[in-house]
Amino acid sequence: MLAPIAWRVPPRHYGPWERVVSLLTEELVRTGTDVTLFATADSLTTATLSATAPGGYEETPGLDVKVEEALHLANLFDQAGAFDVIHNHADFLPLSYAGLVNTPTVTTIHGFSGPRILPVYRRYDGRTAYVSISDADRCPELTYLATIYHGLDLSELRFDPRGGEALVFFGRMHPDKGAADAIRIAQAAGRPLLMAGIIQDAGYFEREVQPHLSGDIQYLGSVGPQERERLLGGARALLHPVHFDEPFGLSMAEAMACGTPVIAYRRGSVPEVVGDDGGFIVEEGDEAAAVQAVHAAARFDRHAARARVERLFTVERMARAYGEVYRKMQVR
Repeated sequence: MLAPIAWRVPPRHYGPWERVVSLLTEELVRTGTDVTLFATADSLTTATLSATAPGGYEETPGLDVKVEEALHLANLFDQAGAFDVIHNHADFLPLSYAGLVNTPTVTTIHGFSGPRILPVYRRYDGRTAYVSISDADRCPELTYLATIYHGLDLSELRFDPRGGEALVFFGRMHPDKGAADAIRIAQAAGRPLLMAGIIQDAGYFEREVQPHLSGDIQYLGSVGPQERERLLGGARALLHPVHFDEPFGLSMAEAMACGTPVIAYRRGSVPEVVGDDGGFIVEEGDEAAAVQAVHAAARFDRHAARARVERLFTVERMARAYGEVYRKMQVR
């Protein structure tokens, strides 16, 4: 299991790819699979851990990203013959190594950072297998073996049948995630807003978020799993007004697991993840419709949102689906 090394596995707060790697790895080990996790040395796992980087390069000052990634990939591919399947979660760079070994490699494409990386995926299409995390995130130029939704450990996300009055926003402080939209929607609806996430675009945060921070609009920084459960479960709704094609949106599934409806713009995977029973989908930029959804959220059937997650987004379902992929890879 090849994890990214930007953050620890599991992440202390932010790190959605690392979060999925941790959930999948632990469930595979629990069900009897012999897994070696290639991640940072401070990672926590019941699998066999193999590491070269002392910590995530996003949280360990002084690390050279290129050097650490080169050593990280070499550590796995030097041992490729010891494994039945290599599962790559570390984006496109490992593909160039996968073409040099005989061990079958499957790559989960967690999203495309831009069209400039597509030539690498095109080059290795057919030589390695690709899994998409939503049908919406599939690139028509590539061949996929499966679409497998992210799964959650529902014991970590308890259902709250009541919720609360505040709205929540979970996401990077970046124009793509729509933090400014969330603030305007909350203000227009007359509801307090709790915001959590890393500051990825400092200029955007200073212009669009910081001036509005007051008693009703609070920025909490990047929060860990326990705080996430409390905030999501105690909310009236999660605002997810994204301005990019969301590949999956882990926070949407996490909110629904707690019973909290999602109010989101119709971009990317949003209709797949939220559906008709997980919240309210409005057209991109339609803040008036989002405000109406905030008011309607008070009457939302929170049990329906939880049931949707139990049906589609559990870690058990995710691990079974990847198990089928691994078996297909071995008989190719």
